[in-house]
Amino acid sequence: MMSPLAVIDKYYPHNDEQRSLLLHHSWQVAAKALRCAAAHPELSLDRELLLRGALLHDLGILATRAPSIHCHGTEPYLMHGFIGARLLRQLGYEAEARICERHTGTGLTAQTIREHKLSVEPQDYMPETLEEQLICYADKFYSKSRPDQELTFVQVCTGLQRYGERGVEKFREWHKRFKVQTI
Repeated sequence: MMSPLAVIDKYYPHNDEQRSLLLHHSWQVAAKALRCAAAHPELSLDRELLLRGALLHDLGILATRAPSIHCHGTEPYLMHGFIGARLLRQLGYEAEARICERHTGTGLTAQTIREHKLSVEPQDYMPETLEEQLICYADKFYSKSRPDQELTFVQVCTGLQRYGERGVEKFREWHKRFKVQTI
């Protein structure tokens, strides 16, 4: 199995702003996911999958159009998870591919896919496994447009609110399950 950093090297061979931002964000998500896993040994999470999945969850940004975060491709940004999943499936990484295609928001519904006319099968792509859920949860605390800031629980909920109450409620459930207690 190729290491996650070798996969990133394959698709991001140049040391440019996009690669730098991808790595910075991915390491933030990985660190948060691994802290949560360490705080909850009762969940028996696969920490190696968490690391690989967190480092690769945004692999597909290279083909998307989001100039403010150094993405100069042609696809809508909402497609980044599906693009990454396709690349990872070509390498034989099914578990990591599922993380990619299920981490946007708190998961994408068939309705959202139809509304945005995304070029994927309109079905629900919701995080199912605990590892998929935890990476999706950890990802919400970090924005590539504000790379040096960790959002608070309230800020994440406020941001999710614009997409409806379903996503906020799902995030609250994950927060109860995964949060790290501070002293």
